[in-house]
Amino acid sequence: MTKEELLSKLKTIVTPYVQNTEGLNALNENTDFIKDLEINSANLVDVVLDVEDEFDIEIDNEAMEKMIDVKSSIAVIESKLAAK
Repeated sequence: MTKEELLSKLKTIVTPYVQNTEGLNALNENTDFIKDLEINSANLVDVVLDVEDEFDIEIDNEAMEKMIDVKSSIAVIESKLAAK
């Protein structure tokens, strides 16, 4: 799966939780979920659960704490997919 495909799937996953639609429209690897998209911390947990379902992976607490921006989230997803 390419980075573009991962980015596209991630954008679809976070869309329901985004408070700042301008940030969503400008989504890229440097987008911060809390600062740029205004996703609250409770919803970040929902994002992680949705990512687990979408990619059929398990994300532990250590990896979850890293998933604060798009680039870090893609790195976690890629490493979990590679470990399958």
